[in-house]
Amino acid sequence: MELDCFHEPPPPEGSLGGELLPPALAQAFSQILHRLALPESRRGKARNTALQDLSALLETAEFNGLFLGSDTPLRGTPQLLGQAARALARFASPGEPDGRGGRHPEVAERAAEVGSLFLKLLGKVEAAKDPLNCRAWKTGLPHLAAPIYIFAVTHTLERPWTSPSSRDVAGEVLTSLLRVAECGSVAGFLRGENEDEKGTLSTVLELLQPELSKESWKNNPATKYVFSWTLQQVIRPWLNRYLERVLPPSLLISDDYQTENKVLGIHCLHHIVLNVPAADLLQYNRAQVLYHALFNHLYTPEHLLVQAVLPCLLDLFPVLEKGMHWTGDGARHSTHCDEVLQQVLTYMEPEHRLLLRRTYARNLPAFVKRLGILSVRHLKRLERVIIGYLEVYDGPEEEARLKILETLKLLMQYTWPRISCRLVVLLKALLKLVCDVARDSSLTPEPVKNDLLEAATDCMILLDHCSQGQVKGLLAKIAQSCDDSTVVNCIIRVRQASEDTPFHGT
Repeated sequence: MELDCFHEPPPPEGSLGGELLPPALAQAFSQILHRLALPESRRGKARNTALQDLSALLETAEFNGLFLGSDTPLRGTPQLLGQAARALARFASPGEPDGRGGRHPEVAERAAEVGSLFLKLLGKVEAAKDPLNCRAWKTGLPHLAAPIYIFAVTHTLERPWTSPSSRDVAGEVLTSLLRVAECGSVAGFLRGENEDEKGTLSTVLELLQPELSKESWKNNPATKYVFSWTLQQVIRPWLNRYLERVLPPSLLISDDYQTENKVLGIHCLHHIVLNVPAADLLQYNRAQVLYHALFNHLYTPEHLLVQAVLPCLLDLFPVLEKGMHWTGDGARHSTHCDEVLQQVLTYMEPEHRLLLRRTYARNLPAFVKRLGILSVRHLKRLERVIIGYLEVYDGPEEEARLKILETLKLLMQYTWPRISCRLVVLLKALLKLVCDVARDSSLTPEPVKNDLLEAATDCMILLDHCSQGQVKGLLAKIAQSCDDSTVVNCIIRVRQASEDTPFHGT
């Protein structure tokens, strides 16, 4: 956005000569706003009449003068336009002040009508653009931009209270708003297109704040989605400026009893963790607050929730452990990652629900990578989990067993001195898996079977390196007595790899 008009000195207070807004226009505007605020205006004939009157008012010559004004902008006009935009956005909202909300078809119908009015209003602003005299429209646009943006985001995405027509109109409103504001993207609109330009995010958060309190955030079902979607548009280095305003609502939403809200709140927290500097997260103990809020969600056996929590925790660990350095003069201290992995393994071992098993297995390799050699602290429990998960068929995709094989491979690479004493147990589990896959007559696709055999063979090769060639000797007799070509081919590959690559450690 061009900023030259904003830097013009404001007109002297006495030069306005009092209220310059035409009295008849101001009175008509006030009456319509009052009617829109009444509960009965949301229904039937009263609604149609109020919107028709406002549409007619927007088309009057007097109203056009609000944007095509003289060198001195009309006093009270920006605030009046902002009140009108906020009233219209509330009028089309799926929630009501008492929290009862409205029926979805009625909300979508209201949104389509309000969207048409916003398009007409933005058209007036755009038509008033004049490089030589841009004070009027640029003074009014900041008051219009935030409520129009909230309306557009509320109705653009597919939600229960939207319809194809309301979504189309809302999308047009958002496109028109960005064009009028001269912004190339929603992110630029919120944070500002230039370094020295203040975006609209502060005003948007200010309008959302009353609906994001503990008592009111559920009154309007759209508020949490507008907040979440808006937050996702702002990344570093801009987000830390608004940390105090976005962190409390994110924690509030994540602390709800409904899984859907928990997941939404955790996604907000994850975005904050990724886009706010560690120094700001560590200040005032914010990182610890985040950690405890996330850790408590691990007790809820919902796979969607666990899948949201674990990646967020993995990205939070570097922040929490930023100041921890091992000096080599004693045992390394236990970390937050140790605590979470211990909790995860506790739940993984007896878990029988496939969705949760896949979710835990999907994130297990990242924990082993994070801990590295310190994974040896959890070696016994990891061994039990790995063997247990390799025994269970996981459906056509075999995601859990593939991720467990990836975990085993990483574990042997990091803790190889401790692997040789577990040679027999691990080799039996891998051979059993190869035999199960070779005899599998289910609907598992051939590429998935090949991936399993490939991963199991790689693990046996690595196991042979960790045990200084003992696997090759143990497999020699099996190859002679086995009549399954698939199993024999895997064994031959292991033996050939062992002969081609002498053992020098891992």
